[in-house]
Amino acid sequence: MIRLFEKKLTNWKKSGMKKPLMVLGVRQIGKTYTINKFCKENFENYLYFNLEKDISIKEIFELSLDDKEIVKNLELKIGHTIDIENTILFFDEVQVSESFITSLKYFCESEKAYKIVCAGSLLGVKINRFESSFPVGKIKMEYMYPMSFEEFLMALGKDLLIDRIKESYLEMKSMPSFAHNEAIELYRQYLCVGGMPEAVQNFIDNNQNVLDFDSKILSNIISMYLADMNKYTLSNIESVKIEKIYKNVPLQLAKENKKFKYNILEESASKRKYQSAIDWLVAGNMILPCHVITRPEIPLKVFMDENAFKLYLSDVGLLVNLSELKVQDIMQDTSFLYKGAITENYIAQEFYAKDISLYYWKSDRNAEIDFVIYNKDGIIPVEVKASENNSSKSLNFYKEKFKPSYSIRISTKNFGFENNIKSVPLYAVFCLANDI
Repeated sequence: MIRLFEKKLTNWKKSGMKKPLMVLGVRQIGKTYTINKFCKENFENYLYFNLEKDISIKEIFELSLDDKEIVKNLELKIGHTIDIENTILFFDEVQVSESFITSLKYFCESEKAYKIVCAGSLLGVKINRFESSFPVGKIKMEYMYPMSFEEFLMALGKDLLIDRIKESYLEMKSMPSFAHNEAIELYRQYLCVGGMPEAVQNFIDNNQNVLDFDSKILSNIISMYLADMNKYTLSNIESVKIEKIYKNVPLQLAKENKKFKYNILEESASKRKYQSAIDWLVAGNMILPCHVITRPEIPLKVFMDENAFKLYLSDVGLLVNLSELKVQDIMQDTSFLYKGAITENYIAQEFYAKDISLYYWKSDRNAEIDFVIYNKDGIIPVEVKASENNSSKSLNFYKEKFKPSYSIRISTKNFGFENNIKSVPLYAVFCLANDI
């Protein structure tokens, strides 16, 4: 599968690769596959090391932090010398070794032309709890996410459809009805499958029949995440809190007011009791926080209320699976209240993958705008609809109060521009990044 992340790997190569590259992201999103592919296609020689599976590799970095000594020991381990000038070294699952991460400083500062890329699960958590001297400024860090809807279309060979979607967005011109209907159908399939590469591949292998898709793949990934919560936490008490929050996200999103409430976890719950658990999940990119802004002014971040936020899961397919929804409910476009929550999670995931910060706005009168983005045209309200329903008191209230240059409504409706509202179909959310 082609991943858009490959462009970041290519840019790192073009930059000269003086700084080691660290790829962060949750488990099962294709980090190892994508980096392996990049290394094999772009370098004469390539060596792969897994610090979790091979304890002896981890021990090499605990013996010495000197780059020359480390290379000598690696050569002893593999049985031959390493041509540093023409070899890229890929170290996987590096979250298990703080010494390895510290050593990257010395590889960066060395006169030798090392080419080092590393990856791991929950590296964000590891960095936040780093006890040694973290090599600030000596590492290039890039985040990788589950497959976006655009990547899902690429995997399905829908390149012509992607091109037409981008063209229609640029010109704000309606798609042909047959193409629009096909794209909406594919969007609903994506809600069921999500962006985990193994799940997408299973969908393809089953002739793109979502009814034959093996949803146990998503259940197993969730089980892996829960296992990581026990493996990479400081105590059993902390892991219980983290698991409780993660499993509680679907319930929180089911509320009409989706603002996260601690008392839904348990009656005695509080920010003080659960904040570190939320921070763990955020650092691990397993949940996506969307904070309310008190005023839609630039910079949005300084008007963010840290105590008022929504939480979304990193992948909409995982949300659907964790919520125990049936494929038929989504594919038949059944009307149910929770559809709005699924749609919002999809938007949050798409925004996050495109580095669009997640904010929403709420007034004292309970008017609420699902997302607020800052692009080249200013601060723009984004209203999300799971269907073609266009009525919105909240958007009208916001427009009257703040006079944005235009508004965006994301729904199943075709492209268009009317009443100063840009209509963007749900399948075209990835195009919004072009305006940031």
